[in-house]
Amino acid sequence: MLLCLDVGNTQIFGGVFDRAELKATFRRTSHIRASSDEYGTFLRTVLRENGVAPEQVDGGAICSVVPDVVHSLRNGFRKYFRLDPFLLQPGVKTGLKIRYRNPLEVGADKIANAIGAVERYPGRNVLIVDFGTATTLCAVTKDKEYLGGVITPGIHTSMAALESNTARLPVVEIVRPAEILGRSTVESIQSGLYYGTLAAVRSLLAAVTARHFAQEPPVRLGTGGFGRLFEGEDLFDAFLPELPLIGLRHAVELSATPPKSVADSHPE
Repeated sequence: MLLCLDVGNTQIFGGVFDRAELKATFRRTSHIRASSDEYGTFLRTVLRENGVAPEQVDGGAICSVVPDVVHSLRNGFRKYFRLDPFLLQPGVKTGLKIRYRNPLEVGADKIANAIGAVERYPGRNVLIVDFGTATTLCAVTKDKEYLGGVITPGIHTSMAALESNTARLPVVEIVRPAEILGRSTVESIQSGLYYGTLAAVRSLLAAVTARHFAQEPPVRLGTGGFGRLFEGEDLFDAFLPELPLIGLRHAVELSATPPKSVADSHPE
C-alpha cells in the first residue's frame, strides 16, 4: 500500500492507496510542528484506526508547501515504516508542461492537483479551484500544459485578517449563511466570507474560461478543505477532495522508482 501526504500551511491531508483504490483518508493540523517520532506514531495510529495495518504500507509519498515539515516526516517514514518516501519536487517526472516563467515557483500542491486532474480527465481542459489556506485557481490544457493560476486569500485567512486588523470584529464559524444579508455582526461577517469567496471564484472561472478555453469549455474541479461549503453552488462539475492524493500517487507511478527500503532507523 502507498501512504500519501499532502502537507499544506493549515493541514496535513493523508490517504492510503491499495493500488488505485483509496482505502482511507485523514487530516492533521500542520500549524503545530512535530518530531519524526510524533509523526511516525501518529501515522501508524491513524492507519490502525482506519482499518489499515501499518505493516501493509510499502511505499510513501509527500508533497509539501511547508519545507520545514519535510525533514521530520521523512525520518518518521524511515523509522516507523522502514522506507524512504517519494518527494514531489522539481526534477521529478510529472507529465506536465509548466508554462510558468519560472517553473520552480509552482507549489507542489498545485502540481499534485494538476497531475490528478490530468489522470482523472485525460484529453480535457481542466480548471482546478483549491479551497485551502489560499483559494487558488489553476488552468491545465488537454495537452497537459499547466498554463498558470490565480492565488487569493482563503476564506479562513480572510476571517483571520478581519479579526486581527479590527478592534471589534470577532472570529466566527465559517458556514454557508441562510441569507446573503446578515442581521448581526457575526452573520454579516459569515455572509461576506462566504458570498465574497463565491463571487470571486465564479468570476474567475468565467474569466479564465472566456480567455483560454472559449472554444472548448473545461472541466471545473473543486478540492480543498473548505470546498465542500460550495458544492451546492453549481461552481464545479465535480468536487474531489482527494485530488492531490490522486496526483501524488500518479507521480509515484510516473517516477518509475520503487520505494527504497531502510534497514536501520534514522531518528531525528
